[in-house]
Amino acid sequence: MKYKSHRIAMNFFTFAVLLFLVQVLVGLIAAGQFIKPDFFIISFNIIRTLHINALVVWLLCGLMGATYYVVVEETEGELWNLPLAHFQFWATAIATILVVIGYIVMGLNPQANKWVFGTLILNEGRTYIEAPRWADCLIALSAILFLFNNVMTIIKSKKITGIQGTLIGGMVFLTLMYLPGMVYIKSMVKDQFWWWWVVHLWVEGAWEVIAGALLAFMLLKVTNAPRHVLERWMYIEVFLVLFTGILGIGHHYYWIGTPPYWLWIGAIFSSLEPVPLLVMVWDAFRTTRENRIINNRIGLFLSVAHAIFNFVGAGLWGVIHTLPQVNKWTHGTQITNAHGHLAFYGAYVLLIVAIIYIAVPNIKGLKDFNTDRAYKAFWWMTVSMILMVLTLTGAGMVQVYMERLMGVDYVVVKEHYNYWFWVFRAFFGVGFLIGVGLLVLDYFTMGNLPVRKGASNIRTTASA
Repeated sequence: MKYKSHRIAMNFFTFAVLLFLVQVLVGLIAAGQFIKPDFFIISFNIIRTLHINALVVWLLCGLMGATYYVVVEETEGELWNLPLAHFQFWATAIATILVVIGYIVMGLNPQANKWVFGTLILNEGRTYIEAPRWADCLIALSAILFLFNNVMTIIKSKKITGIQGTLIGGMVFLTLMYLPGMVYIKSMVKDQFWWWWVVHLWVEGAWEVIAGALLAFMLLKVTNAPRHVLERWMYIEVFLVLFTGILGIGHHYYWIGTPPYWLWIGAIFSSLEPVPLLVMVWDAFRTTRENRIINNRIGLFLSVAHAIFNFVGAGLWGVIHTLPQVNKWTHGTQITNAHGHLAFYGAYVLLIVAIIYIAVPNIKGLKDFNTDRAYKAFWWMTVSMILMVLTLTGAGMVQVYMERLMGVDYVVVKEHYNYWFWVFRAFFGVGFLIGVGLLVLDYFTMGNLPVRKGASNIRTTASA
């Protein structure tokens, strides 16, 4: 390793890919429970909690690993405090494992979730942010230590770039947006109002800012494009993300008792949210076209794939049901579920996978390596995800027609679409699991397989 600090990034990447595998496994169990609800010992509501929370935590760990890597690379020096970084990683990992154990215990014995000092000890029950209060405090502490260490590293180096400044800014935004989720308000309308600050402004605000910075960094590393050009487009993308994403929160306020003006705000700004994502796609293709010396083909491939599927999943699949005139019928159906799956896959799963295939070879000192398994993992995951999303979209269309338009009871509707759609979903989920298994295997064996003749991961102007 060129820098000892790269070990911290590797620790976070390793924990992230293992949690990714766990997330997909429990997701497959959840899909099976839609077909046969009692086939697993732990109930669906706990499995769903594990599936969603594992997603959030593994992506968060991946973003932390990426930030540590980028800051070290950009400052060209070690982290300000290595022991503090190690402590922050292990505190994050242990807290996550304890929370998962708590969820499992609660699934086996619901009465175990007792009140202690005015808070539930295993699960607070607020969707997507179910972590108990003690875990909330540990997560917040971890984020503060993480930010402090990275900021001090930049100050120590006296060298700040646009990429690392934007990245740290996104992380500050992310940390601040976690705090509203730690406040509980008895009024359901007011509680939901602030709850969405966490759920929406994380995903469609802070995380998209981070994605813009990481995309610029990845294109810089794999194409040798001019830094000032990439940073200029990064600023444009980030500005548009914040401009559309912050007020785009309005599409979550349509039906929770907030004033009617949120219908206009949500409709206008949510419809504009695909714009910065389209700019990211254009930026990726422009950079690739103008810079023909590629020193990491799989890294570039995954970076461009991230930009494309970010636009399709978060942008197009979101905007098709974001207008209030449409959302009043589709809200809470499997169409929302389809959007969520494709958006997270394109915007963040592929983002973390891309930065792993750029960072890990560099950390290991691999100038060239076999990428066959990486491409297989990508295609298994991507094709399976597309088919799964089409299945969920079809189920949502059946729901909208039968339940919302015809007035048929929810359970009766579910019986109509349940078998075909959810068998397909489980089937495609198995395909996605195969892709994740290949990814995890390749992560731990990267550099061990011989490079096939004519299959170099480096492309020069001559070979282009």
